[in-house]
Amino acid sequence: MSLLVRPSTTLHAAWLEAYEEWGGGLHEDGFGLREAEEVGSPEAFSAFVNRLRAQEASAGDDGCTFRWIVQAGKVLGGIALRHESTPDVDVIGHVGYGLRPSARGRGLAVAALQEMLAVAKARSMNRVLLACFVDNIASVKTIERCGGVLDSIVATSQGEVGRYTIKLSQL
Repeated sequence: MSLLVRPSTTLHAAWLEAYEEWGGGLHEDGFGLREAEEVGSPEAFSAFVNRLRAQEASAGDDGCTFRWIVQAGKVLGGIALRHESTPDVDVIGHVGYGLRPSARGRGLAVAALQEMLAVAKARSMNRVLLACFVDNIASVKTIERCGGVLDSIVATSQGEVGRYTIKLSQL
């Protein structure tokens, strides 16, 4: 059974629960939430979901497939696949994901990333880039378990970032 589901307004309460567990400020990349985006009301959440779905259909630089990681009706995290190789992708990667703190350490990120790599392959992508802070050991292990190979380490103002490639032809 798939862990990944398309963003849906029916998951509003479950999504807000995950969002609240993360606490204030910007949240995990896989959710696709913008800094000033309001999602508390049903109308605002519907607009948010519609934007995410429109980005999946986009052929432009903002094309992105968003999926939420859901089990037993509970939103555990999110994962995003950026479709194009733009300057942003060179910095942040094609794939971004995150799990709410209570869902970590159970192998869910590996399962979600494997599912999203199948989506990338179905989109005829040859490879995906992923980036994470080198001290984020859980993310490093997730990427490596899914076939990621370290290309380089880049120093940023927030710390060192490892850049990994996964060749989809090897899947």
